[in-house]
Amino acid sequence: MNEKHTKWMYLFILSIIWGSSFILIKKSLLGLTVYQLGALRTIITGLFLFAVGLNKLKLISKKEWKWLAISGFLGSFFPAFLFAIAGTEIDSAVISILNSLTPLNTVLIGFAAFKITSTKRQVLGVMVGFIGTTMLILKGAELNPNQNYLFAGFVILSTVMYGTNVNIIKRHLQNVPPLSIAAGNYMSIFFPAVIVLLFTDFFSEATFKNPELKMSMVYITILSFFGTALAKVLFNKLVHIATPVFASSVTFLMPIVALTWGFLDGETFGMLQIFASMIILLGVYLSHRKQPN
Repeated sequence: MNEKHTKWMYLFILSIIWGSSFILIKKSLLGLTVYQLGALRTIITGLFLFAVGLNKLKLISKKEWKWLAISGFLGSFFPAFLFAIAGTEIDSAVISILNSLTPLNTVLIGFAAFKITSTKRQVLGVMVGFIGTTMLILKGAELNPNQNYLFAGFVILSTVMYGTNVNIIKRHLQNVPPLSIAAGNYMSIFFPAVIVLLFTDFFSEATFKNPELKMSMVYITILSFFGTALAKVLFNKLVHIATPVFASSVTFLMPIVALTWGFLDGETFGMLQIFASMIILLGVYLSHRKQPN
């Protein structure tokens, strides 16, 4: 299979995996607190990656460890908590739409911090995406008055971190194998996650008496293996063979999967929200489409 077909295959697989992550986060929160979920997701993912990639750490040079640590915190550690916090107030389908801002932020950060030039079309895409996001948040708050749409800020902050992480991988870790990047990321954030978990009362008697805990642990394990460990390796490979914006445009397809899961789970999604979502996706499309010659 040639590289062109390979990158589209990775994009499709990642959209299925990550598009399903939002409903798994929602279900995991039934028996876990946001901090328990974030910490456990990091710890379990780390154990999976260490089992298959610990010997790959020797391929990492000393100067690359700094970037791996930054990449780990921005691309995995903080978003694991931020998405969990957002999931306590906002429907999983809406979170997936907001996550589509990642390619737009990839463009902005690439230009601002990494001196990667942007076309007029990409700038237009950023503006269109911002308009769609504003509409989605305002209408969502109107349709779901019991939900606090200020929590959308946690998702938007995560997309900024994701955009920064993609540019870091492309600029500073291009020569590091994908599995080495993933294992190195989690070597950097594993013990901070353990410390967080120890302060969450996860090991208390009350936690283990929670009838929802068992299924939540099943959901978080599935999320950690597929939605984080496997997906991280595939995504790092995709960044290597494609542009940062193309790789981050996996969020273009994820909402389709997430909306399907949300609908099956009884989430409310109005017509104006669908229209706002289409505007966001148009902004994503404009932001990564090549300028015609």
